Amino acid sequence: MSVDSLQGGFADAPRDAARAFRACLDVMARPGTIAEVSGAVPPAPLSVGAGVILLTLCDPETPIYLAGSHDSPEIRQWISFHAGAPIAERRSDAVFAFGSWDDLMPLADYPIGSAEYPDRSTTLVVEQAELKADGARLSGPGIKDHPSLSLPETAAFQANRHLFPQGLDFFFAAGARIAALPRSTKVESI
Repeated sequence: MSVDSLQGGFADAPRDAARAFRACLDVMARPGTIAEVSGAVPPAPLSVGAGVILLTLCDPETPIYLAGSHDSPEIRQWISFHAGAPIAERRSDAVFAFGSWDDLMPLADYPIGSAEYPDRSTTLVVEQAELKADGARLSGPGIKDHPSLSLPETAAFQANRHLFPQGLDFFFAAGARIAALPRSTKVESI
C-alpha cells in the first residue's frame, strides 16, 4: 500500500462525516439541489465530491464498482484504507458504482431491485466536468417548483423513472459539488 493511499480521508472524521451525510441526504431528498462538500482528498480522477460520497455512504458491506479510469490501484488502495469497502468486479454485484457517464454504461447491467426489495439496487455516482442548475427540468417528490439540473442526457433517466419503485438512484459530482436524482424524479428535456 502506498503512503498516498493513507492520506486524503476525513481529518475530523465525526464532524466531517456528519456534515457530509447531511449534504448527501439533502441533495437526495431535494433533487435539483446542489451542495458544496469538503473533507476528502481522493486520488484522481475521483473528485472531492465523489470521495466525500464514498467515505460517507460506503463501508465493508457495500461493494463498489469502479468504471473506466476510476479503476486504478491508487483508488482501490484509498478505498480499502479509508472505507474498507470491497471492490465488485462485475456491475451486477455493485451497491455503488463510480465513474464517468460513458464508462458507467450500460445501465441495464446494474441491479434495479425487485418488487419485494426495491432498495436492493445500485446507486451510481456520476463524475461530470460541471454541475449547474441548468438543463433538464425536474419534478416529483421533494421538489418545489421545477428546478433544472445539468444531466449527461435525459432519455436514460426518463426510462429509469418508469421502473419505479424499482430503478437506479444517482449522485452527480463535479469537483466539490454534488447533486442527486432518485428514481422517483420525473425528468423533462427543455
